[in-house]
Amino acid sequence: MKTRALGPSGLQVSEEGLGCNNFGGRLDEAGTRAVVDAALDAGINFFDTADSYGERGGSETLLGKILGARRKDVVLATKFGSPMRDGARRDASRRYIMQAVEASLARLKTDWIDVYWLHWPDPLTPIEETLRALDDLIHAGKVRYIGACNLAAWQVVDAEWTAREFGLNRFVCAQNEFSLVERAARRELLPALAAHDLSLVPYFPLASGLLTGKYQRGKPAPMDSRFANWKQLGERYQTDANWKRVERLEAWCKTHDHTLLELAFAWLLAHREVASVIAGATRPEQIAQNARAAAWRIGADAMAEVDALLGD
Repeated sequence: MKTRALGPSGLQVSEEGLGCNNFGGRLDEAGTRAVVDAALDAGINFFDTADSYGERGGSETLLGKILGARRKDVVLATKFGSPMRDGARRDASRRYIMQAVEASLARLKTDWIDVYWLHWPDPLTPIEETLRALDDLIHAGKVRYIGACNLAAWQVVDAEWTAREFGLNRFVCAQNEFSLVERAARRELLPALAAHDLSLVPYFPLASGLLTGKYQRGKPAPMDSRFANWKQLGERYQTDANWKRVERLEAWCKTHDHTLLELAFAWLLAHREVASVIAGATRPEQIAQNARAAAWRIGADAMAEVDALLGD
């Protein structure tokens, strides 16, 4: 497994990262342990979770228990800001951050977090307040680097300007949805990240399974799949336009002796702003499949052909 620099930080992260949102929810401790062990065996060193994953804390708790002494071998990222109780708002205030980080550190059984993500923008809290709180955590040694999820390009630039203006530690990376069927990041976000030397860590790279070949147009989703368990995801991704794209891409893959899964990873990693592609897994076999897929490098000519099929 190859690694890439995470923005201007000193971190080297595996090109495939492990999304840990299934831990403590769809996966119990035994299932989580099997996936974590498979990821480490495959050379994956980037583990991405959040305090809200796994029924609000379950993912962090299982990771802390399972990693143990191996904690030092991974780049561990977690998030704050999503509601941890019913009726709560998305919160990026100083008061909330200082409480959230201590709770995450305790659940993860660690003294430091490698990447601490703002999970969602908070319209009620000035970005300066959020950055000052995170800057204090870095100086205290509890957090090494910070990143932001789900920010629009203008919000990334605003945060960059605020950090530089007030001499604060800046975000080194962004995490947004990006895939062969969700390409909005190409228009404004990727240019903004490139301009400020920030990395992108895409989530939902396989469009919740649409780009794996497990689903077929007009047929029920497999019982254990995301589309079967979360109806809104199926409705969102299984549009006529997306099915047409998938069918064109599958035909292209057949003529080029690659799978759609391989293309999904290779296309993302061909973007220089991308540091690591976050993919979840519920079985060790998925880890191995994703690791093999991430090894393919797509050439410029093939990339142009694929983009033409996508309509970009």
